[in-house]
Formats: sequence, C-alpha cells, structure tokens
Amino acid sequence: MALTATIYNFDIELANVDRNVYETLALRVAQQPSETEEYLLTRVIAYCLEYAEGIAFSRGIAEPDEPPLSIRDLTGALELWVEFGAPDSARMHKASKASPRVAIYTHKDPQHLLRQYAGERIHRAEEITLHAVDRELLASLIERLDRRMSFQLSVMEGHLYFTIDGDAVDGAVVQHSLVPAG
Repeated sequence: MALTATIYNFDIELANVDRNVYETLALRVAQQPSETEEYLLTRVIAYCLEYAEGIAFSRGIAEPDEPPLSIRDLTGALELWVEFGAPDSARMHKASKASPRVAIYTHKDPQHLLRQYAGERIHRAEEITLHAVDRELLASLIERLDRRMSFQLSVMEGHLYFTIDGDAVDGAVVQHSLVPAG
C-alpha cells in the first residue's frame, strides 16, 4: 500500500517589513512521505519570504520539470523559480535558463551546498541566491508543528520572528551567493 501525503493547514499573519508586504495567508501544504519536517517548514518559510502576486507551489512530483515554487506574471511568464533542499547543478542550470530570477532555500549546511556547486556549469550562477534557514529555528518550529497551525511571522532585516500560541521563536535566513566573491 502506497503512503499518502500529510496535509498541513497554515494560517499566517505575515508582516515582512523588509519588502513592505503585509498579508494574511492561508496555506494548504502537502508533505510527501519522503519529505522531512525541516523540508516542509523550509518550503513554508520560502513562500512567506518570496510572497507576491502570482506565487504558487507546483503539484510536486506530478510536475518534475516545473519549479517547486514559482511566481508568474499575469501572462503566465515565469518571474521566479525557487528550489528547496539541495538541487543538483543540472537542475539549477535549467532553472537559470528558464527564469530571470532563481533562488534556493535550504535547511541543509550551506557550505556543503556551495562546495557541491563549485566548478559546476550553472547558467548565471552569480545571480542565483542560496538562502540557508537557521537550523535551530527549524528545530523550534518542529516542536510546535501541528497539522492545523496559526502563527504570526514578522521579518525585519533578514531576521524572522514567529509568534505561535503566545510563544516567540526567532532566527535568521542567511543569504549566500553560489559564486564566491573575488
């Protein structure tokens, strides 16, 4: 018998001061049996940090050639391609050719990923950003993870402040460039 996805419902009050985005979001997110809770929460955080009109998750494994998270304009043209975890360099090369802006959000060690991409052929690698989510923040969120969850998220100067059932949890998302400076 095949395992099925677990559905999570997130009600989020988003106040992203850095981008001047203030929204109430209702997300219904499927966690596939192969996904960790860290991966699931990284996807939710990325959605919040990139939130703009036209943002959408893909249908996952049903659409392997599509970006897992994207923003499209009103004509359907791709504006942002977002990958999660540790995508391989060939996928990043393809993404960078297909979209004017590409980002990776990871719950993994960013230095390991940067070494993985070093010397690889990736189109416009210098323009791709790698966002590493604080692992302690993820651990704190996992302790509070519930299939129905409401929280407030404030973003100021790249720092995330969550309020969940009166508890405060915070951490950073650190941005890296795939190409070292110099």
